Amino acid sequence: MGFEGETWYVRGLDPQHGGGGADIGEILIDEADFPWLSGRFRAGPAFGAVEDLFARELALAEGDDAAHRSRWEAIQAEIERTVRLISPDGPVAAFLLHIRGDRAWFRWSDAPFDDEGDEGDEGAGGAGG
Repeated sequence: MGFEGETWYVRGLDPQHGGGGADIGEILIDEADFPWLSGRFRAGPAFGAVEDLFARELALAEGDDAAHRSRWEAIQAEIERTVRLISPDGPVAAFLLHIRGDRAWFRWSDAPFDDEGDEGDEGAGGAGG
């Protein structure tokens, strides 16, 4: 698909979590399975400020009941306020990013996700490249 070998960046937006432009990490893409991209995550100096946020997001994403979904949406909104995902072409408008250890996987869109919940379910449509 042309994404493999690219490096994407995760940068801070929120001063409480590393500040604007803080180096949270980078993702070297090694697998493209549309609409998901995944790769090796290399944590940057500011990752410690958001590491727990991503751990909580992933734990909630793996739950499948309404209570998990509601709490996941709140964490996802916090991630969107806290970090920016940057492609080789520049910042993306919307994304869903998971980080576990040295692996990261995500989907993204040039336009904001719609209000139908496309951003939540890992199998849902609505993001691409």
